[in-house]
Amino acid sequence: MQRTLITIGLVALAVGLLWPWISKLGLGRLPGDIIIERDGGTFYFPITTCIVISVAVSLVFWLFRR
Repeated sequence: MQRTLITIGLVALAVGLLWPWISKLGLGRLPGDIIIERDGGTFYFPITTCIVISVAVSLVFWLFRR
């Protein structure tokens, strides 16, 4: 359990540090992402981005298990 939490923390740190370059890939602006802008605020739900990231992470875990 400790290794898992440390790994998750390191991955979160890496994503945070690499975010300026990751955002240039277009993640978060894919077709299917829901953005509702109104005068009172903005609602943003990146459903397509979440699916793409989930598939990529699943593929990485599948490759490491083999």
